[in-house]
Amino acid sequence: MADKFIIYQLLLRVFGNTNENCIPGGPLPVNGSGKFSSVTPEILQKIKELQVSYIWYTGVIEHATKSDFSAYGIPQDDPALVKGEAGSPYAIKDYYDVNPCLADSVPERMAEFEALVRRTHQAGLKVILDFVPNHLARRYHSDAMPPGTEDFGAGDNPAAAIPGGSPGFSPDNNFYYLPGTRLDLSGIMQNASYTEQPARVTGNDCFSPAPSRNDWYETVKLNYGADYREHGKTYFNPEPKTWRMMLDVLKFWAAKGVDGFRCDMAEMVPAEFWHWAISRIKAEYPQVIFIAEIYNPGLYDTYHRYGKFDYLYDKVGLYDNLKAISRAHSPASSITGNWQALGEMQHSMLNFLENHDEQRIASGFNLGDPFRAIPELVVSLMLNRAPFMLYFGQEAGEQGMLSEGFSGTDGRTSIFDYCSAPAVVRLLKNRLYEKEQEIYALYKQLFTIAIRERAIKSGDTYDLEYANLQNSLFNPETQFAFARRSRKSVTDITAPDELVFIAADFTCPAHGSVWVSLPGHFFDFWNIPPGKEYDCSDLLTGTTFRTYLHPGACLQIPMYRYGIGIIKITPG
Repeated sequence: MADKFIIYQLLLRVFGNTNENCIPGGPLPVNGSGKFSSVTPEILQKIKELQVSYIWYTGVIEHATKSDFSAYGIPQDDPALVKGEAGSPYAIKDYYDVNPCLADSVPERMAEFEALVRRTHQAGLKVILDFVPNHLARRYHSDAMPPGTEDFGAGDNPAAAIPGGSPGFSPDNNFYYLPGTRLDLSGIMQNASYTEQPARVTGNDCFSPAPSRNDWYETVKLNYGADYREHGKTYFNPEPKTWRMMLDVLKFWAAKGVDGFRCDMAEMVPAEFWHWAISRIKAEYPQVIFIAEIYNPGLYDTYHRYGKFDYLYDKVGLYDNLKAISRAHSPASSITGNWQALGEMQHSMLNFLENHDEQRIASGFNLGDPFRAIPELVVSLMLNRAPFMLYFGQEAGEQGMLSEGFSGTDGRTSIFDYCSAPAVVRLLKNRLYEKEQEIYALYKQLFTIAIRERAIKSGDTYDLEYANLQNSLFNPETQFAFARRSRKSVTDITAPDELVFIAADFTCPAHGSVWVSLPGHFFDFWNIPPGKEYDCSDLLTGTTFRTYLHPGACLQIPMYRYGIGIIKITPG
């Protein structure tokens, strides 16, 4: 089973932009943009020091934008079909090209991306890219596709009708069509110049020719051979055209050294496609990993086991529950239900506290203080062997409270606009405020513990919460405790077992202890000799002490600032 690792999500357009005078909705020449070259060897080393193994470079593949690159042979996009000035990274306009705003020299943009991949690998890190399979920009056109490659939609027949199928549906089409209709954007904007007749289905499965502002109106849904208006009836044999074209896209980027794909809205694409495509990619590139953005727990098993995804988002389980606990809307003891619902699949989930879709921890829309999320961080990072994803700037307490343009002030760093993130700018310029330096140091310490301690990186978990529901010295409403035990080393089977006890108090006390009762089953299950005194070390403070482990007795876990305690014991 794979060991824990850390992913660093980096929105390139914002990460490397050190302009501290951006204006809301400002164009590229005014606000500027991060570049491929912004990620220098020095910055890569700084990221690696956070124990990161993969960098997810967000916004690399060319997408629709209001910026004009027509001088370089790139068709200009209709502004009616672009959200914000920069545009959404998920409205792909050319699957075979990279975002020109990220290049120092637009004609050399692909070479600059390839150089970034090499630098990342030279730093001992791996590269993840977004793969956006469910939808693409309404005015998609590839000017960089390899010879012999067909453009999406180029061979479609909008009037197609197959026996038993809905009007405008054919597995030989890339898109879903609404015959006899015309795209109507009047509910979103006045005097929109773009025309589309017949209208195509919008990316978020909107089968109306008049999508709303809340729909993904700038995108078009791709057709993988499922006729959704006929109860999802499928036509997968032979493989639909879209399957073969998307496999070519994946092979194109894997050949450039990409080590993994974060697959956008994976559950909106049939699991049969993933089973077919991922098998073929791994046969040729066995090291490539696939991560599914997925929100329906009822589909987890299908997309993991049959669809062959390596990792799935744990958003609607652990992420949502940790937020509720921090707001005192859910008891800490409810964390047990999160891992129990997943079973062994918990190790194949991707845990996180932030990403580009979620509100920043330090924003006024979330907790308003990055230190209040430290108990969340410790549980999400250390509960199991699941990988953890860190969103750029999270480690410095970035607030995401600017009004950058399209989305207004919503507690997120905009993915639609040319902007910068203040705490990230200070991080890059080595000018972090005192509290930002503190949160950065704490993140670095916790990630180092998670990756360097065998028990946490690759060990097993024992949830101690059930044995403490009636413990008068323990509050299961606000406190959660568990243990991790190292597995025997493959290279050294004589390596001693290591036990790490972890406690989180979501009230974030500044000091004190958590008293955790150890049940007899804990000793039997892990074959731990009871009633013995052991050397113990506090992994947060470095202090050492002696402690007894005895069934029914309470183990004292000293609590560090911000409501966390982590101690280590090596049984003799």
